[in-house]
Amino acid sequence: MLKGCSNALQQDSLSRTNVNHCLLVMLLYNIKMYLPCRMFMILLVIIAHGTLKAQINTDQVMNIGRNALYFEDYILSIQYFNQVIKAKPYLADPYFYRAIAKLELEDYIGAEEDCSLAIERNPFIIDAYQVRGIARQTMHDYKGAIADYDKGLEQMPEHKVFLMNKAVCEEVLGLYDDAGESYEKLLSIYPNYENAYLGRAQLFLAKGDTIQALDDIDKSIEISKNHAGAFVMRSEINMSYKKDFKAALDDMNEAIKLEPHYAGYFINRAYIKYHLDDYFGAMSDYDYAITLDPTNVTAYFNRGLLRTEVSDNNKAINDFSYVLRSDPDNFLARYNRALLYYKTGQYKDAISDLDVVLDKFPDFESGLYTRSECKRLIGDMTGGERDYNEARRLSRQKKDLAKYEESDEAAGTKAPEESTAAVMNKFNTLLTVENDDEIKPQYESKTRGRIQDNNFKIDLEPMFFLSYYDRSDAVVEKTYYIKEITDLNTSRLLPFVLLLSNKNFSLYEDQINSHFKSIEYYNGLLSTSEARSIDYFARAMDFMTVKNHEEAIADFTRAIELSPNFSLAYMGRSYARYMQMMTDINSADDNNTSTLPMAGSMGVPPTDVGGFNGEAMLRERKTSYTIQKIIEDLDKTIELSPRNVYAVFNKGNMYMELQDMTSAISCYTQAIEMKPDFGEAYYNRGLVYLRLGNKDRGIEDLSKAGELGILPSYNVLKRMTN
Repeated sequence: MLKGCSNALQQDSLSRTNVNHCLLVMLLYNIKMYLPCRMFMILLVIIAHGTLKAQINTDQVMNIGRNALYFEDYILSIQYFNQVIKAKPYLADPYFYRAIAKLELEDYIGAEEDCSLAIERNPFIIDAYQVRGIARQTMHDYKGAIADYDKGLEQMPEHKVFLMNKAVCEEVLGLYDDAGESYEKLLSIYPNYENAYLGRAQLFLAKGDTIQALDDIDKSIEISKNHAGAFVMRSEINMSYKKDFKAALDDMNEAIKLEPHYAGYFINRAYIKYHLDDYFGAMSDYDYAITLDPTNVTAYFNRGLLRTEVSDNNKAINDFSYVLRSDPDNFLARYNRALLYYKTGQYKDAISDLDVVLDKFPDFESGLYTRSECKRLIGDMTGGERDYNEARRLSRQKKDLAKYEESDEAAGTKAPEESTAAVMNKFNTLLTVENDDEIKPQYESKTRGRIQDNNFKIDLEPMFFLSYYDRSDAVVEKTYYIKEITDLNTSRLLPFVLLLSNKNFSLYEDQINSHFKSIEYYNGLLSTSEARSIDYFARAMDFMTVKNHEEAIADFTRAIELSPNFSLAYMGRSYARYMQMMTDINSADDNNTSTLPMAGSMGVPPTDVGGFNGEAMLRERKTSYTIQKIIEDLDKTIELSPRNVYAVFNKGNMYMELQDMTSAISCYTQAIEMKPDFGEAYYNRGLVYLRLGNKDRGIEDLSKAGELGILPSYNVLKRMTN
């Protein structure tokens, strides 16, 4: 019965068409082979009754990991495979299965490395070559991928996935004859394999043969009408090559029926509707695409252009502003917003945007004319005349250049490359998105499935702090250990159990009241009894919990004065100072927003904001001084507690506040050396490396951080590798 189920599952895998998910088929087969259906429930019963031994049972943990993988809980599965690898690093399987999880999370470097480790331990795991080949193919290492596929084909010469992926790689490398032969062999073995026809259609398109490409696409759709990618490809041919927008619309409608949750299809359909003069339909599709993917810059940009065309100028400005918040170097959006500012009489804002554009494209004649007019309208006659004269000079130069090009063409010489002005004149063009026919699973939990598709804010992992509460987002519950915390809890001198966390939390009303009562208790105690450092420390923790950072700093200081070697008091004061600093910064920002216009915005040039820069300079100096005091507290903490890795990590974050990235990397590296499984340190160091332009080191660190359970790593990896 089990064998029949496995064969059925393997046969079903032959109909899977998405190259990026072909590996999951073999995974499912392996799981079903080695893990009976009832095992999962049995394991749950074992865990529930607490019969697991202190010594890790690697077979049991492997089974749980494979179950997590089967149910697409990739992060959780990695944690279990980590345990097996730590206990038995000579086994090949945990590396292989962890590679599958990493590949599904789009950590392609990590997947490749794990497959290599699996192959080193067992070179006969054919599936490992498949997974590594897909990872390499996705990272554009097509020659390396072909080598892996060839290795697999040595053992399984008729393997569908190896043949298909190899053909795709050959086509990308321009080996059209080799790719054609691979497709011929594939279709001779599997004549009803619809994905092979789509692959060969792409090959024909690369060779410029649209007729043969359409024939293969039609054949693919004839075999299976459930493949959205086939309709999308045919839509693109009808749209781009044949200019048959009606036929293109019909195909895109079919693709959307099959995959209604992919925003890119709605963007492309809106583009088609625009060319069919269906502006209302196009606008509706852009709106829905943004509903599906609220961060889709292409949808906002296109909607902004369409709103401009129908004179909905203020909303168009909002769309282009969103694009610029996401991509400040998007000169297309900035120029279009400048034109809208000009149309709506916001001349200073228009000049601000045009300054940025003309700095990049100084020969942009139209931009100079527009800025000239804006300057004239705000009374800057000298600046307006200067821009106007420069635009006139460029116009005459362009006419002379045109005559020169005509004479060169008559003489048979090559015309110069396209001018920057010509490039800029192409700004008002709707965009389409690349074809992506992958069905993306939907999950409610951020720790299930393809968590890298969630839009995490890319920021450093925050500082660690002393707390009475913790809110963990980790899949495997983490315990951050400091000996001094354990000793203090053992002494029972505090009213609550002390913890270490780096996650913010919100208290319930009864919890807040309990801490106010505790503050009242210590007020009475300290006023009637001999002062002890632990009592000031306890009251400081209460003040920290209720966000009274100023009083917390004062009490931590009193505790230090009474006990100069109280390392936790220094650590507590460092974080209290940090929170007070952030409170002051946010308060200053709020005050400036409400009372003073921001420089360069709301039509006020930077020079018009009297005293603003001086105040900002004073705040910056105060902030820098506070950071130095925080670092001093952390240095004292480390001096008194040399194994306090979290103080070292916090020091790295403080150096990042000072933009001292070299010192920050040094701190994160020291923290990793002290605690090799410190995922937060890998994550932060990876982000710093990326900011410094060291992409390879950054991706390597983020891959390791993801392996250690830092969820946002996969989102950053996706952004940096796509």
